[in-house]
Amino acid sequence: MTQKVRRTSRPLFLFLTAGLLALTAIAAIEIAQSGAAKASPFVANRAQADMKAMVDFGPRPAGSAAIEKTRTYIIAELKKAGLKPELDEFAGSTPHGKIRMINIRAVRPGTRPATIVLSGHYDTKIFSDFKFVGASDGASSAAWLLEMARATANLKLDNDLEFLFFDGEEAVVEWTDTDSRYGSRYDVERRMKAGTLQQLKALILVDMIGDKNLNIKREEQSTDWLTAIIWNNAHALGYNREFANESQVVEDDHLPYLSARVPAADIIDFDYPDWHRQSDTLDKVSGDSLKKVGDAVYASLPEIDRRVSAGR
Repeated sequence: MTQKVRRTSRPLFLFLTAGLLALTAIAAIEIAQSGAAKASPFVANRAQADMKAMVDFGPRPAGSAAIEKTRTYIIAELKKAGLKPELDEFAGSTPHGKIRMINIRAVRPGTRPATIVLSGHYDTKIFSDFKFVGASDGASSAAWLLEMARATANLKLDNDLEFLFFDGEEAVVEWTDTDSRYGSRYDVERRMKAGTLQQLKALILVDMIGDKNLNIKREEQSTDWLTAIIWNNAHALGYNREFANESQVVEDDHLPYLSARVPAADIIDFDYPDWHRQSDTLDKVSGDSLKKVGDAVYASLPEIDRRVSAGR
């Protein structure tokens, strides 16, 4: 099994600093002042249908015919949601040579120049000895993004809300800094070259969130204030078990942004027993799990938007 994280898991109080405790308290006060968090327009059944559609395409590694079908599906659904998808094509330099990869972006414009990004990957890991369809690891994040694109249609934010689907998150051979995260590394480079990286003020990444027994721990490297807002809203919604007060370290698509000093948070259930196994199939995942993450992020977006607008 290819390992893509350095993982530890300990009670959260061992990690929380005074600063994070203060941020959590502030976020809780802001939620109380603005009213209790409410469930979002996120529809679990639609997200479940998106996961099924992608899984039905079969294994979807970068450069494959199946990922091309997946991309066509994503583009069509984004258009149905009233968005205009943009394709960022690049050649990933992998241990097996150059592979054509394509990130998909769609933006719902705001009235201010800053951008908040919701992101996840839509490729699957290559395995030569079994068929890996990646119901949670690949399909869940892409399905979640599609349903968030629909659910946020009437959400009024001051800043741009961008939906970003990464190609090439998975290692082609074995997870390293150069054989992984092709799409997110490319996107940071693209924004730097275009002079738009400074407009990106917050990025939320989701990965492996389909598990029926959802158990998301705080990712330690993620930006404290962003994580605190999401966790407080999740707990206000009653999702205390799903958004646990424990911590872990995960190497994922948020790291290139953190390295570029962009606030970023990774929402990932890495306690998934079927990770990178043939058994990561539709019977192990649930649209209800995607909805819980959707509810928490949807409730958090106005608060994140206000913070971005205030330049905090």
